[in-house]
Amino acid sequence: MPYNEELLDELNILNQFSLESTQSGIKVHHTAAPNLIAATQRLYDKGLITQTDGGYLTPLGRDAREHSESLLLILTTENRQPI
Repeated sequence: MPYNEELLDELNILNQFSLESTQSGIKVHHTAAPNLIAATQRLYDKGLITQTDGGYLTPLGRDAREHSESLLLILTTENRQPI
């Protein structure tokens, strides 16, 4: 399944959460872009965050955030050796 705009929006919201502390959350304000508000709602519906407007990562959300961080690091690291 390829990434679509909705999934990219969700990944971008997930990447706003800090992995440094479980006590660090985010708030997506009602004045944010509609696509980001919708992405935040979808993350809540999927059980990845605690509030419809952000809040904190759930344990599943933290796992997703860690995987997202790993993927971003892999894709943005230069000078990889060819297989």
